[in-house]
Amino acid sequence: MVTGRQVESGSGPIRYGMVGGGQGAFIGAVHRIAARIDGEFELVAGALSSDPARAKASAADLGLDPARSYGSFAEMARAEAKRPDGIEAVAIVTPNHMHWPAAKAFLEAGIHVICDKPLTSNLADAKKLAALVEKSGKLFVLTHNYTGYPMVRQAREMVVSGKLGDIRVVQAEYPQDWLTEKAEDSGSKQAAWRVDPKQSGVGGSTGDIGTHAYNLARFVSGLELDSLAADLDSFVPGRLLDDNAHIMLRFKAKDGEHPAKGMIWASQVAPGHENGLKLRVYGTKGGLEWVQADPNYLWYSPFGQPKQLITRGGAGSGPASARVTRVPPGHPEGYLEGFANIYAEAARAIRAARKGGGKLPKDVVFPTVQDGVEGVAFVEACVRSSKKNGAWTKL
Repeated sequence: MVTGRQVESGSGPIRYGMVGGGQGAFIGAVHRIAARIDGEFELVAGALSSDPARAKASAADLGLDPARSYGSFAEMARAEAKRPDGIEAVAIVTPNHMHWPAAKAFLEAGIHVICDKPLTSNLADAKKLAALVEKSGKLFVLTHNYTGYPMVRQAREMVVSGKLGDIRVVQAEYPQDWLTEKAEDSGSKQAAWRVDPKQSGVGGSTGDIGTHAYNLARFVSGLELDSLAADLDSFVPGRLLDDNAHIMLRFKAKDGEHPAKGMIWASQVAPGHENGLKLRVYGTKGGLEWVQADPNYLWYSPFGQPKQLITRGGAGSGPASARVTRVPPGHPEGYLEGFANIYAEAARAIRAARKGGGKLPKDVVFPTVQDGVEGVAFVEACVRSSKKNGAWTKL
């Protein structure tokens, strides 16, 4: 049953726990850094590994109280819900197949959830999770971290304000090269679970990075997807999930206008690309281009005028980007800060909830459980389409 557990109010750091993210895990450390940057969160508990010995060792490395290092997420949810100083939020940083059961345990214990993407390993679990979030009344924050970048917020603001006119074309790509060879057979923990359908779900590159590209395209453009046509490949022999995807998109029409079209390329077998996320948006009045590898710059091309460079914190940037900017223009600001911005938004929402159901501040923006459902639906639609030789498939 969903509880109505009350937490202590006050202005101190938000007490949070972590599921997963122990020794040898990459993304757990990223989340911990992001949570610390603004001093909003304090890590006080963890179920850091499914291996009890590794969980204890990981907790010791992080200086956690041994009494609050748990052998399972279920034990942690039960114990922390009973403590007067129990956690207010949990960060879930496990492989995809564990997102749903872990989130369920904490939501039912009355604890807010911050979860890595994709939402779940399958759409059925995603829908159940969305229903539970609504029933629980608790916050659910999905860490699509690229939505926290200042110039992504700037691009979104420009689309909303009409600077690009009616959107016609949206293109996103996310190429990497780290799975060009069979890294899953060389002892890479990060590769092993990502290519395992039992842990990752039905999507390989589509689920791991394609969901980022899709989420970014929708976040900036504000468009809703109608249908897609996907061509997925597993180029590496013996690999069970896709490592390359070409996807065409048809968005829903707005106000009787011609529907916008789009395209996504997601690949983990593209030598020369380390983390090549890129977004291009074109409308009737102009276009935008943003490259994650150079995140402080946004190219704006008003139709019939010279191309303009908008810099983070510089001329042309607006309040949406300024609100999530930490350092002066010209200083690098990117991946970790983008994650930290999602945590900062979560902190504002949790502090509002501390006040007995206080309203969420209007300018707080973070990916929600519904964004997560959409992402998982996108992956499953891609797989269905590809199995039908790229047939157009409704989301």
